[in-house]
Amino acid sequence: MKIVVPIKRVLDPYAKVKPGSDGMSIDSGGAKSEINPFDEIALEEAVRLREKVGAVEIIVVAIGPAESEEQLRKALAMGADKAVLIETTTSPDSRAVALELESFVREQNPDLVLMGKQATDDDSNQVGQILAARLGWPQATFASEVTPGSGSLTVIRETDTGTETLQIQLPAVVTADLRLNEPRYIALPGIIKARSKPLEKRAPATALQSFVTVTGFTAPPARKAGKRVANVEELIAELKAAGSI
Repeated sequence: MKIVVPIKRVLDPYAKVKPGSDGMSIDSGGAKSEINPFDEIALEEAVRLREKVGAVEIIVVAIGPAESEEQLRKALAMGADKAVLIETTTSPDSRAVALELESFVREQNPDLVLMGKQATDDDSNQVGQILAARLGWPQATFASEVTPGSGSLTVIRETDTGTETLQIQLPAVVTADLRLNEPRYIALPGIIKARSKPLEKRAPATALQSFVTVTGFTAPPARKAGKRVANVEELIAELKAAGSI
């Protein structure tokens, strides 16, 4: 079984950032970058599937700047077998990323693409769905539990009204939700082994043409101070006074 896990380099989601003075950039204040947390969960699940199934090859791929090698090395230390960096200095939108991943997936011919449901920097939640549609593969998004079967997966996915259980045939695309698992601590042997694992760098196979253009960054308005109320009646009165209901 072969699993492709796309990962993205993002700013530490717990870091405080603000718009740059030019209004066209983000001032990170020197915050470090990490693997997108949802992608890290997806990679952990791929490792767990290998522990359940046995013979599983895990390939991680990142589309981004040369600095993404740092995150790919971490992914190798977590248990991936091979890493591929598709280098670009641009910030492609979801459609462009999905088209590039489609080319990569068709080349690798995996049984499963397991990825985060969204990235914490742009929160688009689109790449997995676009990729599945382009490949013509079944998809299970927002997965909170994945159980392997014979040529299939049983996936419990989170919805706005509860959970839904799907059985999908492989090959397929699965996107990981927050409650799928908790990534393990990386032990020293894993870090040492990662140094000898292959990491390939290549140019994009597509034009990475984006249809979405960022026109600027602005800070959200400051939150208004809250107010305590004594009971439900007072709460309703305050909401009516504010024009909320």
